[in-house]
Amino acid sequence: MIKQADYAAVGVLAELAMQLWDGHSRSELEQEYEHLITNSDAACFIKYVDVKPVGFAQCQLRHDYVEGTSTSPVGYLEGIFVAEGYRHKGYARELLAACEKWAMNKKCSEFASDCEIDNETSLAFHIAAGFEVANRIVCFNKILN
Repeated sequence: MIKQADYAAVGVLAELAMQLWDGHSRSELEQEYEHLITNSDAACFIKYVDVKPVGFAQCQLRHDYVEGTSTSPVGYLEGIFVAEGYRHKGYARELLAACEKWAMNKKCSEFASDCEIDNETSLAFHIAAGFEVANRIVCFNKILN
């Protein structure tokens, strides 16, 4: 079962998100999800097996330019995660489908995503899910003194 997250699910989202983005604390993620679930341009979905939460997806509308797209807004997959032991069962595709349906309901005709250039697992998922590579880039930054 897939459910769109509400305020009661903020803790569940934070727990799952900590496994995807380990550089963030639970309290940071809870604050972020408290904001996101009240934002009409964002949605989070949780995959449950029986009553156990085993994965989530976060999507948003992007109104700025999105590489490889020609419309605005664009539905954007900000993150997707399925716990070890529950992978390769189609759950990530179910979560992605929920995000795509949400984006279509928001009048989007395109959906996009990204992954780190060396994340071969994420790249393989995106290709298998029907995404096309729009571009591969390396980003740079530096501190100005």
